[in-house]
Amino acid sequence: MSKAIFHLAFPVNDLEATKRFYVDGLGCTLGRESSSAVTLELKGHQLVARLAKQGPEPQKGIYPRHFGLVFTSEEDWQALADRAKAKGLKFYQHPRRRFVGTRIEHATLFLEDPAHNLLEFKHYKHDTAIFGERQLAEVGDMEEDE
Repeated sequence: MSKAIFHLAFPVNDLEATKRFYVDGLGCTLGRESSSAVTLELKGHQLVARLAKQGPEPQKGIYPRHFGLVFTSEEDWQALADRAKAKGLKFYQHPRRRFVGTRIEHATLFLEDPAHNLLEFKHYKHDTAIFGERQLAEVGDMEEDE
């Protein structure tokens, strides 16, 4: 079976600030650059930050839009949390646990990039929660959906 790499293009309003956040802050590898976009590698996946006439407006809450990674190792998740703190990245939500004591318990944190894009990084206590546990109806926190 061939390996597929996830690709995401997203709007930004300042390429230099974007590179500082993603490369210097998160540790992404910088790929191709033009006057209107940069390509970034994030844990083997391709991100393309593209200048937009108007970047995204700040959201009120984590929904409806954010992107990020699900770590399969809690140590890797913690390392990213520690790096974000050490690099002074802007936390939209500080590290915490959601759905404690359930099959979908996970550690999570949200960062906000300079263009107000929200990134979530999480680690599930039970691997089955990543795509399974269909008997549970919770997807996100109710108070944040409203």
